[in-house]
Amino acid sequence: MLKIPSQLINAIGRHSGRTSSPAVLALIDEILARHGEAAQAILFYGSCLRSGDDLDGLVDLYLLVDDYRSAYKSRLQANLNVLLPPNVYYLEQKFEGHVVRTKYAVLSLADFQKGTSMRWFHSYLWGRFCQPTALLFARNDKVAQLVFKCFAQAVLTFVRRVLPRASPEFTARQLWGRGFTLSYAAELRSESPEKRARLFDAAPEYYEEITGLAVGALSLPIHICQSNGSPRYDVHISAGKRWVNQLGWKLRSLQGKLLSIMRLLKATATFEGGVDYILWKIERHSGVTVDVEPRLKKHPLLAMWVLPWRLYRKGGFR
Repeated sequence: MLKIPSQLINAIGRHSGRTSSPAVLALIDEILARHGEAAQAILFYGSCLRSGDDLDGLVDLYLLVDDYRSAYKSRLQANLNVLLPPNVYYLEQKFEGHVVRTKYAVLSLADFQKGTSMRWFHSYLWGRFCQPTALLFARNDKVAQLVFKCFAQAVLTFVRRVLPRASPEFTARQLWGRGFTLSYAAELRSESPEKRARLFDAAPEYYEEITGLAVGALSLPIHICQSNGSPRYDVHISAGKRWVNQLGWKLRSLQGKLLSIMRLLKATATFEGGVDYILWKIERHSGVTVDVEPRLKKHPLLAMWVLPWRLYRKGGFR
């Protein structure tokens, strides 16, 4: 298990301390009303956080709960969350003449801890929460500290898993760019390579700071070369370890695309307006549109078998 330096946790805590806009607060209040005392934390990440505009697009939130059974009235919803976490839901609220929308995912604290660690093979969680994320609600200080620790754990897992695919000499920008390419390729993601490349530019100070803290915590022969610009890093990793790591990312890609399809299929059943949401999401990110017959919208279980193939054939996933 990787030892998490307190400096990394504290740095991430500073970056995670964001105030919620009134519009997002309205969404949070409704989510808390839906899930009651099971709600332990709410996380804000993604494009709306990066842009600072939560009225344009879909606010990406994660709800962390203490237990799936206590989070739902429906045993079916709880069981689906256990079998293939997370469950994803759509919510919209009227706010000052506008409609604010969110897609929120539900995950247990235990799965969040596991999913940001080296125990979780796929990058679905540690590849997301190594990025800047705002903690908007925490049940208490203990939960808040646990969340910050998991963010730091995600950073260490990401860097450890990406380093063998980076060049022997690299900058923070090059390391994270390589990692984003690998982790996005391990899912059926609709974002273009250009959008992925801009992730680092959205928070360069964050990535520069946590890279220096993370590489110092890894038991690898890494040498830091200070310069007038960004630091450069030298790392020696054997050819054998690089080959094993490359194989791991190929397996992640296969596993991730299967899991992405399964989550997409599940979303058509757990989402109100799930078919419309998926079509909107794909068109927004890739420009691909797919005609869907009214009967498919009325029968999401049928759509969940037809829609992914149509989207894939038209290039809706990359």
